[in-house]
Amino acid sequence: MFWPTLAGGGVERIGLRVARALSEKGYSVDIVVANARGELAGGIPPGVSLVNLRIPLGSGRLFLCLFPLAQYLRTRRPDVLWSNMTEANVIAILARMAAGSRCWLIVSERNTLSVRIRGQNLRKRVLPFLVGRLYPLADRIHAVSLGVADDLAKTTGLPREQIRVVYNPDVDADLSIKAEEPVDHPWFAPGEPPVVLGVGRLVAQKDFPTLIRAFALVHKERPTRLVILGEGEERSKLEALARELGLEQDIDLPGFVENPYKYMKRAAVFVLSSRWEGFGNVLVEAMALGTPVVSTDCPNGPAEILENGKWGELVPVGETQSLASAVLRTLDRVDVVRVKGAAERADQFRVESIIREYFCALFPERLEYVYRRQT
Repeated sequence: MFWPTLAGGGVERIGLRVARALSEKGYSVDIVVANARGELAGGIPPGVSLVNLRIPLGSGRLFLCLFPLAQYLRTRRPDVLWSNMTEANVIAILARMAAGSRCWLIVSERNTLSVRIRGQNLRKRVLPFLVGRLYPLADRIHAVSLGVADDLAKTTGLPREQIRVVYNPDVDADLSIKAEEPVDHPWFAPGEPPVVLGVGRLVAQKDFPTLIRAFALVHKERPTRLVILGEGEERSKLEALARELGLEQDIDLPGFVENPYKYMKRAAVFVLSSRWEGFGNVLVEAMALGTPVVSTDCPNGPAEILENGKWGELVPVGETQSLASAVLRTLDRVDVVRVKGAAERADQFRVESIIREYFCALFPERLEYVYRRQT
């Protein structure tokens, strides 16, 4: 499995979860990264090997992985190379060619490409061209949602029928176990005002400024607090906004936490405020833990997860008032039946079920045969 770093994002969390599940089924799994830095550097599952290519990452430097990855393929000779994220996928295809390897290659698209490249530099704008020419050389093209698959085909000219969709495996036994761990944050103590929770990297994609402004409107109507878990380049901007609104005593940004699930379990409502996504892992995780959810109807993933609002409020992207109103409705009228249905919906994204789909839809037939014999 190949991706750039061990940062604390959804790609890496899901990747570690899949690696552990495959290893537990008896497969030999290597996680190959350009650079082993990141919040999840200590989270390599038992039995899984970490291969650190030690590339000094920065703007445009991921392509320095090409020949080290090719050397890995020649030396290790894996049966399957599974790459994740657009730039890494391009490198994986070129590395397989350079190595003369015959390994089965899966490339996974995990975000909405057209939105990612909007207004970006030349390197980003050439991605659709590279993807359209190179992805067909892979054995399987994988997207994590129907919306991502549709967008990938439209943006690059790839035939839609070549793209296979398998959702992310977001629910496993560890989720419930970690959710029961104690929380030492005083705002989650019994008798305290309800907490609105957001989780994600502090970057423009997640649009936490809209969440903070919406929270300001909610806070005027009833005593509430806002906690945003994550770290990133927009921290100072978000802290300044909280001060500007006079809410620095009611908004907390604790940074990256290894276990966000214990906070999710105890939050009054979970909010995803993103401008765009690939899937929306945190929505599924919150739903599985019985926490009511509110999400922007961003491209792509949330509408598919929530089945167009059946299991949680969906609001337009960037609309502060709509988001505030949805949070207030959710706080004031917690629909127990809806929350229970959301938990049952989240159960469809269990690791065991999704791993089975991976073998049927993405892996070579010989591995699917072995897997069916095992199960």
